Amino acid sequence: MDPRTEIALRTGNRMPVMGVGTWQLTNDTAGTIEAALELGYRMIDTSGDYGTQPGIAEGIKRSGIERGAFYLVTKVEEVGDAYQATRRNLDELQLDHVDLMLIHRPPKTGPGEDLWRGLMRAKEEGLTRDIGVSNYSTDLIDALIDATGEVPTVNQIEWSPFGYSEDMLRYATERHIVIQAYSPLTRTKRLRNEALAEIAAKYNKSPAQVLIRWNLRRATVPLPKANQRRHLEENINVFDFEISEGDMEILNGLNEHYSSLGTLPYV
Repeated sequence: MDPRTEIALRTGNRMPVMGVGTWQLTNDTAGTIEAALELGYRMIDTSGDYGTQPGIAEGIKRSGIERGAFYLVTKVEEVGDAYQATRRNLDELQLDHVDLMLIHRPPKTGPGEDLWRGLMRAKEEGLTRDIGVSNYSTDLIDALIDATGEVPTVNQIEWSPFGYSEDMLRYATERHIVIQAYSPLTRTKRLRNEALAEIAAKYNKSPAQVLIRWNLRRATVPLPKANQRRHLEENINVFDFEISEGDMEILNGLNEHYSSLGTLPYV
C-alpha cells in the first residue's frame, strides 16, 4: 500500500486510500494543493461552502497533473437545488466533472430525497462519477435508499479512535458504502493522549501518523488537513509501518464518541 493505492467502490469505480482535506484552508490554498499533489496525494476533498474551490483549481493547474490522475470530492449544501449546486461547484473548480459529489449534511426536515435526486441527475449527466452523503446516520441513509433505490457510495463522517461507531462500520461494510474520515486527527485535540503517545513512540512515528494508520487498518479513508508542507509530508508518511493487533485493540478502546464539533450525528 502507498498513497496511490486505490480501493474499489460499489459502482466499480476506484478511490485512493487517503486524501487531503481543505476545510478552512483559505491561506494559500493553491500552494498547498500544488505541494500535496507533488508529494503524492491523489485525492482532494472540498465543498462549495469551504471557499477553497477556486484555489484548488489554481493548485491543480500549477501542478500540471492530468485530470485522470487525481480524485476530487466536493459537496452541495442541505438547502437549494443540488443539481444546480453541482454545476456551480464545477464552475469554481474549472472542471467538467468530479469523482464524488456529496450532500454535505442532512436537512433538518429529513433525509433530503430531493437533494439526492438532484445528485442522481448530476451523475446521470456525467457531472460526477459517484454520489454519496456526509454526516448521515444509518436511518437517514436507509430513508434515501427506500425513497430512490440509490445507495450512497460514501458516507463522509468525523471518525477517529476517540470517536467512531462499530455499528456504523458494520452497516457500511454490509452495504458496500465507504466511510471517509474527516477530522481523523481530532483537529489536534487528542494528539497528546497518553496511550496514543506511547504507541506512537513505539513505532517512532507521530501521534498523527498513528491516527491515520489506524484508519487505513480499519479500511476507512482518512482525509487529514494540513496547511504546512511539513505536515503534508508527515501525514503521507504512514505506509512504512504496521500497527500490531494488540495496539489496535488499545486504540479501538479509546472510543468516547468524541467530536470536535460537539456531537457525532451518526451515533
